[in-house]
Amino acid sequence: MSPHIRTVIKTELAPAALGPYSVAITAGPFVFTSGQIGIDPKTNTLVEGGVEAETRQALINVKNILEASGSSLANVVKTTVFLRDMGDFAKMNAVYAEFLGQDSPARSAMQVTLPKNAAVEIEAVALLLNV
Repeated sequence: MSPHIRTVIKTELAPAALGPYSVAITAGPFVFTSGQIGIDPKTNTLVEGGVEAETRQALINVKNILEASGSSLANVVKTTVFLRDMGDFAKMNAVYAEFLGQDSPARSAMQVTLPKNAAVEIEAVALLLNV
């Protein structure tokens, strides 16, 4: 992958975009993921089990997108977490730490209204491995 080319990333291991956007774009030495909610790509529905289950699925989706781009969770430099309710922060954070706890990336978190009334949405910026 040339570092000077903008490339659209697609994978069947993450939900398709819900609108006119790409699930990820590579540009230069980075991959930028769109926000991922806890949709199971096999059923195309939001997983059940509250913010913990949704966080886990959202991060699995991010992981699969990053791997499809030639990167990984280990190369994430920045995440943004959107929560429907900041009261869920501790529960989200516990699951987040399972995926990104070692040498955690920079992160922002905020309370917002989310598509499909999801409890959490997570986006990431990561370094590409082969650029």
